[in-house]
Amino acid sequence: MTEIVFLIEDDPDGGYTARALGAAIFTEADDVATLREEIRDAVRCHFADEQNRPKLIRLHFVRDEVIAS
Repeated sequence: MTEIVFLIEDDPDGGYTARALGAAIFTEADDVATLREEIRDAVRCHFADEQNRPKLIRLHFVRDEVIAS
């Protein structure tokens, strides 16, 4: 695996949640900078063997937006 993709969503209680697509990795943080570090740490823990660890981490931000008609 050369790349892993995380789906990033706003948490209803504030901050952000991140979940990996294709791997059982979940994390959360109050701000984007902290979330990036949490994701890196979670990937290192999940893929303890550096040879099997993805070289790229892609963050896909999903935001719901509601507008009045």
